[in-house]
Amino acid sequence: MSEPSAREEPPAQAPALRRPPTIYDVAEVAGVSHQLVSRYLKGETGIRPANRDRVIAALAQLEYRPNMTARSLATSRPHRVAVLTHEIGQVGPGLIAQGASAEARRHGYLFDLVTLDFTDRAAIDDVLGALNQREIAGVLALASTDEVIEAFRQTVFHVPAFVAAEADEATGTVSSELNSIGFDQLVNRLYADGHRHFFHLGGPRTWVAARNRELAYHRALDRYGLTSAGTAYGDWSAASGYAAAAAVPTEATAVISANDQMAIGVMRGLLDLGRPVPEAVSVTGVDDIPEAEFVSPPLTTVRVDFEEQGRAAFRRLLAQIQGDQIIEPVQPAEVVIRRSTSVARV
Repeated sequence: MSEPSAREEPPAQAPALRRPPTIYDVAEVAGVSHQLVSRYLKGETGIRPANRDRVIAALAQLEYRPNMTARSLATSRPHRVAVLTHEIGQVGPGLIAQGASAEARRHGYLFDLVTLDFTDRAAIDDVLGALNQREIAGVLALASTDEVIEAFRQTVFHVPAFVAAEADEATGTVSSELNSIGFDQLVNRLYADGHRHFFHLGGPRTWVAARNRELAYHRALDRYGLTSAGTAYGDWSAASGYAAAAAVPTEATAVISANDQMAIGVMRGLLDLGRPVPEAVSVTGVDDIPEAEFVSPPLTTVRVDFEEQGRAAFRRLLAQIQGDQIIEPVQPAEVVIRRSTSVARV
């Protein structure tokens, strides 16, 4: 007779709790040791991916929240990080901060968000000086503009600090996949549709992202031997895009905007000028904000995962805190084709 097959044990169920869950409860549900759960919560590396995934699932199932006070006492290290940002009302900075916050919580860190006024250098210096007097594990500085990047670079932090800033491609830095491939794909699609006269709607020139996107736009045109029909600059807002519509020359059949809000504004402005999109002019954006799919017409754009940028930035800071090395994967560029683009008018 053959041996009876081993009986599979059903997956552990979350215990009925009337108290906050502990690492022992998490270990029971995950089917691992409590020491392994503790290692994960401390951010240690070297945990097998399958075990790590089981721990993450158990933490979510039990809605586990670490006791930060006990943890700080046990390790003699603070578990609070300061995250510095600016222009929090803008889509990109807001979502990046949101992603960083979620990643901080996942690793058991409390998150203090400090919003800076990038137009007031003295105020920035005051805030940065005050941070060095606090009990924090590290500083994550989310920087987008020249003023803020320079302020961070001139600050001597007394704790591990990571300045998350887009590399300025004008200085010779290798272009990012988002800019190089994303804009190439946009221009490739428009060129295939018969467009030869392009106009660029750029963002504020003190923003590194705006300058990088303008460079990527010109590089993409250069590959086809094309010359831009012109550039207007906005402040990332739909209102500035609307105002820029009057600057789009009549020969231009495609407008490539540096972000979605300005693209939405310029579409409305062109319509009010008797140049409907896409019948008279095709329009594209960058970011793929939630509204992009629902405007009329739906906007063709380059998708950007801002929240993942924030999560990756916090992981870089955590690596500095723990003395680890980390290599973040390159974020892929994804062009989303919608109805704001079509074949060029004759």
